[in-house]
Amino acid sequence: MRLPHREEGLRWLEQARADMRGAEVLHANGIFHLVCFIAQQVAEKALKAYLYTQGETMVTGHSVAALAEWAKEYDPEFGNLGSMVSPLDAFYITARYPNGLPASTPSKVFGEKTASDALDLARTALSFVAGRIG
Repeated sequence: MRLPHREEGLRWLEQARADMRGAEVLHANGIFHLVCFIAQQVAEKALKAYLYTQGETMVTGHSVAALAEWAKEYDPEFGNLGSMVSPLDAFYITARYPNGLPASTPSKVFGEKTASDALDLARTALSFVAGRIG
């Protein structure tokens, strides 16, 4: 059963918010590589939430830059958001898999500063989208 567009979008936004809380817990516990990945997921889910509320029925893809570009079709301000949060795309693979990095592992490479910056970008995306959805 397909939910009405707004309900589906709000469902995605709810999950983005829950993921944000999880990322904050991970950050407080020094698990920085997963913070980076979850931050990307927060932005991705928030952008998908917006697209669903606009009437899209099949929102696919994982790139926050590409999703923001898509959302720009409905609201040009998403172009600015995409420019800000596109660095999160770098974490989709590299923060999870050791073969995404040369001769190291995500748990060794991603530190507190990178994780804090990623969280800030996720908060930006989440706040922006929440403001647009209402």
